[in-house]
Amino acid sequence: MSDAGSLQLNNLTLAYDATVAVESLDLAVGSGELLALLGPSGCGKTTTMRAIAGLMRARSGSIVLDGADITAVPANKRPVGLVFQSYALFPHLNVFENVAFGLRLKKLPKPEIEQKVVSGLESVGLTAFSERMPAELSGGQQQRVALARAMVMEPKVLLLDEPLSNLDARLRLEMRTELQRVQKASGITMIFVTHDQAEALALADRIVVMRDGRIEQTGTPEDIYNTPRTAFVAEFVGFENVFNIHDGRLAGASGPAELSCRPPVEAAALAWRPGAVEIGKGPFEGEVMGASFAGRSREYLLSSALGPIKAEQAADSPAHELGARVAFDLPVAKAAALSGQS
Repeated sequence: MSDAGSLQLNNLTLAYDATVAVESLDLAVGSGELLALLGPSGCGKTTTMRAIAGLMRARSGSIVLDGADITAVPANKRPVGLVFQSYALFPHLNVFENVAFGLRLKKLPKPEIEQKVVSGLESVGLTAFSERMPAELSGGQQQRVALARAMVMEPKVLLLDEPLSNLDARLRLEMRTELQRVQKASGITMIFVTHDQAEALALADRIVVMRDGRIEQTGTPEDIYNTPRTAFVAEFVGFENVFNIHDGRLAGASGPAELSCRPPVEAAALAWRPGAVEIGKGPFEGEVMGASFAGRSREYLLSSALGPIKAEQAADSPAHELGARVAFDLPVAKAAALSGQS
């Protein structure tokens, strides 16, 4: 597998007729990087991936791979692999022939095809399944066949569209590990599209959070999870209590509210995860409108003068019944300070 695969998107704008889906996007992907494009439906992540693959024409801007402009290069001429969400295996071909399909189209010698297919199946742990038909495979096995089929073509960049969305929870965990293993072993540059923040955090070297066709924030999983910069990113990674700050006070639903200590002067908003809300003490009060047991924790929805508050406590903490009035605090030390307001 080539150790090349650096990719640059320069001022890239993509549109469907009059509707602009991605606008003036700049993004650099390093060789051998595992990058996630993360965001809700309609944010432009899949459109961006389709443009890299050559399945969509750019309205303006450029796509540069290893220093060569491939913006106008047809999809079948690009050294880019694509694994579809549906896997798109040929149901009438066995596993070996599915993986060999693209190599046969390239008219490679038979011994070379056999060597590449055997190596590809070995890399995804499916050597013993070469004679099976797709209908005889589990979802995770089909996913690995699709991955091997793309990788034997030796692309410089491999694109994956929602790669784990069709799998159940247990298989999802297994395939996360498998994808990481294959990517690190091969050194291939890999970009995957997902709306699942847990998937992106678990898999990626770096995450690009997209919103309305633009990049909202880029960073390592730790950066995105612990230090979101805007309310949009904060809410997307689990900071469910987001409040604007005006003159050092919290902008609650019923008016300004004093915090237990002053927030950072540069903060336009503060965000707390449910687990950061302290129940049982503090200057605020709320009524329990929802309560649920979640195994390791108890989850609450509080109605308060600030607005709705989502809180979480350890499962062994005293339970609060529906309708109970409870004190709570929003400790500034446990908040994410945001530069953009909600």
